[in-house]
Amino acid sequence: MTRVLAFDVNETLLDLSALDKPFTALFGTAALRSQWFAQMLQLSFVGGLTGAYVDFTTAQRAALHMIAQREAKALTESQIEATVELMRSLPPHPEVPAALKRLAATPLRLVALTNSVQAVAEQQLRNAGIRHLFDRVMSADEVRRLKPAPEPYLAVATAFGLHPNEVRLIAAHSWDVTGAMHAGCKAAFLQRPGAVLSPIGPRPDMVAGNLEDLANLIIEHDCR
Repeated sequence: MTRVLAFDVNETLLDLSALDKPFTALFGTAALRSQWFAQMLQLSFVGGLTGAYVDFTTAQRAALHMIAQREAKALTESQIEATVELMRSLPPHPEVPAALKRLAATPLRLVALTNSVQAVAEQQLRNAGIRHLFDRVMSADEVRRLKPAPEPYLAVATAFGLHPNEVRLIAAHSWDVTGAMHAGCKAAFLQRPGAVLSPIGPRPDMVAGNLEDLANLIIEHDCR
C-alpha cells in the first residue's frame, strides 16, 4: 500500500525550458540548455561512482564551465553564477499546482525528493508557489548520496517509519525511476516531452504524459 508520494523536482515539477532564453543570450542557442543539464548529471553521477561526492550546485557551475569551453565561449564568473541562480526561480509545469493540490487532499503524504541542495530546493518550491502542498522537502545532499543511489529513497521511508514499498517516486527521469525501484520503492514515470523509459530498467506500474493524468491513476489505485 502506498503511503508517501516522493516527487522529483527539476523537470518533473519545474519547467527547465524557462532557461532557454538565458542560454540563447549566452550561447546563441537554447539547445545547449539540455546539454548543460545532462553534463551536470554526468558530473554528479561520476562523483557518486568514484566516492568523490559533488553536490548539485557545484556540478551545475562546473558543467556550465565545460559547455562554455566546448563552445569556445568566454563566460565570467558572474555570468555563470547568475545562470545557476536561475534554477531557484523556475516555474512549475502548467498542470502541476492543481494536480498536487488534488493529491495533497488525499490521505497520501507528499514529499519533494530532490538532488538539489536543501536551501535551493526550498526556494525553488516557494518561488513556484507549491511549497505548501508538501509535507516535507528532502534533499539527497543530506545523505551525501545523490539519486539514483538507494540512500535518498530509503531516507524517505525512514523519515516516515515506512517500508520502502510504501513509498512511490514520481519522476520524469528514467534513471530516477530505476533507482527508486531498485531501492524497493514503487515508481511512476512522468513522460514529459523527450523523456523515455530505459529498455533495460525495471518497468513502473504507472506512466502518464502529465501530472494531472498521473494524479488520476494514483488516486484510483493508491487511495483505495
